[in-house]
Amino acid sequence: MEIKKYVDRLPIPKVLSPKFRIKGASYYTVEMRQVKQKLHRDIPETTVWGYEGTYPGPTIEVEKHELVLVTWLNNLPVDKHLLPVDITVHGAGPPNPIVRTVVHLHGGHVPPESDGYPEAWFTNGFAQTGDFFKTKTYVYPNRQNATTLWYHDHALGITRLNVYSGLAGFYLIRDSFERSLNLPRGDYEIPLVIQDRSFTKRADGTFDGSLFYPRGPEPLPENYPDPSIVPEFFGDTILVNGKAWPFLNVEPRKYRFRILNGSNSRFYKLKLSTGQSFYQIGTDGGLLRAPVKTNYIIIAPGERADVILDFSKAKLGDEIVMTNDAPTPFPNGPDLPDPDTTGQIMKFKVTIPLRCKDTSKIPYKLRPVPKIREDCVKKTRDLLLVERTDIDEFGRLMLLLDNKTWDDPVSEDPKLGTTEIWRLINTTPDTHPIHLHLVQFQILDRQRFHIEGNKVILDGGKILPDLNERGWKDTIRANPGEVTRIIARFGDFTGRYVWHCHILEHEDFEMMRPYIVRR
Repeated sequence: MEIKKYVDRLPIPKVLSPKFRIKGASYYTVEMRQVKQKLHRDIPETTVWGYEGTYPGPTIEVEKHELVLVTWLNNLPVDKHLLPVDITVHGAGPPNPIVRTVVHLHGGHVPPESDGYPEAWFTNGFAQTGDFFKTKTYVYPNRQNATTLWYHDHALGITRLNVYSGLAGFYLIRDSFERSLNLPRGDYEIPLVIQDRSFTKRADGTFDGSLFYPRGPEPLPENYPDPSIVPEFFGDTILVNGKAWPFLNVEPRKYRFRILNGSNSRFYKLKLSTGQSFYQIGTDGGLLRAPVKTNYIIIAPGERADVILDFSKAKLGDEIVMTNDAPTPFPNGPDLPDPDTTGQIMKFKVTIPLRCKDTSKIPYKLRPVPKIREDCVKKTRDLLLVERTDIDEFGRLMLLLDNKTWDDPVSEDPKLGTTEIWRLINTTPDTHPIHLHLVQFQILDRQRFHIEGNKVILDGGKILPDLNERGWKDTIRANPGEVTRIIARFGDFTGRYVWHCHILEHEDFEMMRPYIVRR
């Protein structure tokens, strides 16, 4: 059975209202529960896990400096996961329960107890601490400029499964400076979370509606556990805001799109079928200095791109397809997207006459992005990205940060208020999207290298970051054969955080490390 494209309208996640506001603080309650949802017109309802019972979850919109408290409530099933759980992965086996959740505000500057530490999980009736409760209240200070964040599950060893089941949503911070720029807003500002999924087929080739996630590599080697974690997962169906290949009716005017790659492992190289340009105005941590006009956008799992598309020159009846031609694994994998399936994302249909004059702008300048000075750096860390098969008892491929596993002693311990450079040295054949909790950082440069003995030898000149990377970032593409230098100031809070690859299968299988900001 072929899934017909562009028969479903793009859903727009609802904006969640606070339960109440008191003494300058806003209080939300967000419930996780199992529901059935139509992900395509011709596919039976799919069982998913959703925040507030929707996939993706509702958008939370807040103001800069607004104190927000969110009580996360787990009302998911207690004993049965939607997907196959490999209990040999760290944290996923007994005595821990099969269903566990903990919420991470990705990109948020938050105290450690509200960051969603992977071992700080809770479930329906039981918490990691031994307390009998199913809620946690997190405090979000929002001391950040306007930007596109997102919240998602981060439970140790099963993040890939919980996010795949539907536990993700947008979190937008707004401020007066951004409003003064007169960007497209209201109905003309739309969040887009792109995710790849697969559906289970019956014997007759039709879909039964359930999400498919593999029980392991195919064929499953004899010595592997069943189920077994896979190195990466690439679905054969593209969903945007929880619909397979949707369409959006638009007017001939400018629109702002907050694009999030919420996929487990798939990178996207986004283009428009008409060849028209994107105007990228923001990155993970907020607005760029100036818009960047580009014909394509590469976006890795966890990254966000804030863009404006100008349909003003289109005629009524025109149709524009957003496409993808990123190989898997990225960037040198053997598999190119199928142009009939994973090579297409969604369609824009210019079907609505212009309702009123478009007075929104693509400003010549956006927001200053002060450079973090290298002469303030207190420490430079060399951190290798490696892959090994000699650690896992079953001989499976394992990706590591600095050759260490999750349980190894903490080795990254920046001091509060200091600035550090981290040199990410990627010895693997794939690009890894490296995410640091707590901080937004800047990319300094990339440089080719080779290894002689135990020494890293730099080759050629430094490669400056792409124009649309020269803003605040919390997730960075560390390319194979390159040293990627990032610079960050570790301010705001002390305590325990994590850094990891945002390919969720890698994160779950040891490519994640704790770090501590010390006094």
